[in-house]
Amino acid sequence: MKKYRINLLPEKEKDFLDKSIYFVLHYLRYVLVLTQIVVISVFFYRFKVDQEIIDLKDELNQKQEIVAVSEPLLEEAKIVDAKTKVIRTILLSQSQFAEALTYFLDTFPSDLTVRRLEIQNGEFKFEAHTRNPEIIRSYTERLRKERRFKVINLGTIRRTEDKFVIPLTLSGFQLVATRQ
Repeated sequence: MKKYRINLLPEKEKDFLDKSIYFVLHYLRYVLVLTQIVVISVFFYRFKVDQEIIDLKDELNQKQEIVAVSEPLLEEAKIVDAKTKVIRTILLSQSQFAEALTYFLDTFPSDLTVRRLEIQNGEFKFEAHTRNPEIIRSYTERLRKERRFKVINLGTIRRTEDKFVIPLTLSGFQLVATRQ
């Protein structure tokens, strides 16, 4: 048969030391486990962040190398672009001069004889002579009507024995597309 002990006396009040020991034995282990989980989580998170920082530094170094390698190419491209602009300007001025000369030669009357011709910076200075003064008037009128030259200066017409000497200056030639 079993013996039972029944204690009807109230339990005695526990002091602080007993309560502390009870807390340590029963609840502190849960606190320690949770703290360890948090510490391990932070530790792994730190590894992850450090790896991301290292990856970003490597990526930055790669991009800096790409910039360093491509910088001479960009400088060369700028030089080529500047040369291309100069060439474009020269070709445009040559094209404009060729068109101006072609226009000048095509419109020049056959009854007018050139004694002296000077072409400089797109300006045509010449001295011509003719026997018929009507040719001078029709030629200058045609030039003014077509407005291909901005400036048309007709100098003082001199009469010699049987000819009229005409000094004429034409400047500011305009291409057909840019004329207004």
